[in-house]
Amino acid sequence: MSSKGRNALFSTLFCLLFLIVGKVLMMLSQPIYPLFFILAIISGGWKQTFEGVSELLNERTLNVDLLMALAAIGACLIGNWFEGAMLTFIFCLSGTLEEYATNKSKKEITALMNVTPNEALKICGTEHIATPVEKINVGDLVFVPKGQAIPIDGRMLNASLIDESAISGESVPVEKKINDEAFSGTINLGHAFTLEVTKTSDNTLFAQILRLVDHAQNEQSATATFIEKIENIYVKIILCAVPLMILLTHFLLGWSFTESFYRGMVLLVVASPCALVASATPATLAAISNGAKKGLLFKSGKTLEKLADLHVISFDKTGTLTQGDPHVTDYKSFSDNPVIPQLFLSMEKHSTHPLAVAITTFFSDEDSLQLKVEEKAGFGLETNYLNQTWRLGKPLENQTHPLIEQWHKEGKTVVVLSQNNQLAALIALIDLPKPHTKEVIDYFQEQGIQTIMLTGDNFGAANYVAQQVGLSNFYSGCLPADKTKLVKEQQQDATINAMVGDGINDAPALATASIGIAMGEGTDVAMEVADMVLMKNDLTKLTYSHRLAKKMKRVIRQNIVFSLSVIILLIASNFLQFLTLPLGVIGHEGSTILVILNGLRLLLPLKELDRFNKSSCVTCPLYKATL
Repeated sequence: MSSKGRNALFSTLFCLLFLIVGKVLMMLSQPIYPLFFILAIISGGWKQTFEGVSELLNERTLNVDLLMALAAIGACLIGNWFEGAMLTFIFCLSGTLEEYATNKSKKEITALMNVTPNEALKICGTEHIATPVEKINVGDLVFVPKGQAIPIDGRMLNASLIDESAISGESVPVEKKINDEAFSGTINLGHAFTLEVTKTSDNTLFAQILRLVDHAQNEQSATATFIEKIENIYVKIILCAVPLMILLTHFLLGWSFTESFYRGMVLLVVASPCALVASATPATLAAISNGAKKGLLFKSGKTLEKLADLHVISFDKTGTLTQGDPHVTDYKSFSDNPVIPQLFLSMEKHSTHPLAVAITTFFSDEDSLQLKVEEKAGFGLETNYLNQTWRLGKPLENQTHPLIEQWHKEGKTVVVLSQNNQLAALIALIDLPKPHTKEVIDYFQEQGIQTIMLTGDNFGAANYVAQQVGLSNFYSGCLPADKTKLVKEQQQDATINAMVGDGINDAPALATASIGIAMGEGTDVAMEVADMVLMKNDLTKLTYSHRLAKKMKRVIRQNIVFSLSVIILLIASNFLQFLTLPLGVIGHEGSTILVILNGLRLLLPLKELDRFNKSSCVTCPLYKATL
């Protein structure tokens, strides 16, 4: 618990102690009992009173703290010592609970901070020297033992199994290969390995995450900001209404001055907007922490509020909707010669080109042939096998076939295997949608949200992906400026729109959209300008964030309606003269406590949608050929 939280707790406990002692002495008719009630008021209310007076003097604004202090003093002036002390105690208790709610919301982030080691084992020759991470430079070699947290971002020089749940929210460990990037704060579950440092400690992905979340938790949502603005005006109205009520009920309604003053003090208590003020902030902090645990980083509570009212969402294609690498979708052989699949594998296996990798993966079950392969500029690969000349590459101008034309129209890349310049086989490749992409698109469309793809790829490839995942619309051949222009046009028709992307070319559109959403495995530039980051390139997290935002909006609306209803009910009961000050205190402060607890419900994880069950079959049938 923070020092501020401990101080609030101790103040509440001392206030309760003095309250109990004073009540016992009052029951025993001991004349000293008011002293203990005064001590209870001072110990429980000095902090709020000090803050209220300081804000009045320095900022010329009034808040609920000052109202509570005046109500407690007023109760004591008319001899209601116990009521004044109890008011202070419950108000102090609700403040302590709100402090707890804030600390609870930030607990996960504090835990993340404690995950990252302060030291790294720097490799100097044959020695491993413990060195503060601040003094580790780019290019240094660091030793990471088994079971230890990775201290800094770097390139892996050995393979290992890494737990990245602190960053991505994904509980399943990731198999990291040589040259893969490893992030600080993640845990090495496999063998010890050596890491080549690629970023300084203040520029690691983990450091960026902490800065983003800290900024989000310190920036209020639009609703909380609005409530804070009206608080000053509301308090002024109450301070004017209380003396008016005392005078009008005494002179016009004939109430005794004691009764009128008592009702004025009750009004001061029950009309205070404590519950209203606490309606938004605890709920927003809880939602931000919930998202952080799932690998969703919101730069402010305003992002969550906007997300709940989303009308249009646009996606980049490559790496966002699709896997980012080509996969074989179609294969046609014009003969039964078993050597054809073997030639595809054998000719492409020595190449690192993405198309070659996809083809060798597709034919990985075939036997490899020992061939001498020669690269032909402008065509592809050529080899001689069994006195036959085999060529593998893009179709030549004189090589025509209906399938080639059809696949090109579908946006697929066509690779031709020819035998002595005669077509022997065709293979088509395309960048396939990610698993569950269609389910994500379906979810947003069910919510009445338009789904649009903005891509720089050709019409055929864009149309293919759009049909596979069921997008509302798409635009192909888009340059960065085109994407930005289209996003601006969307904002003219839709109040709130979002853009999802991962590359530098997406950054202008991300910055222009009402909500910029960056994929965490994308570029640093995209993450910097975005309002929200998906730490793992998993679009199902996007639906989780939308559901979380809608739940936060419902909770805040519930809190506002509930708090206003309680205030109206208590004020009416006070005018009817049957509401006592103790009951008013319990009703008012009890509603504040309930509002805070309702906001804390957002810390609980949302139930995963059945459509995203990882064991379910993937919608796109082409995955059968690629998995």
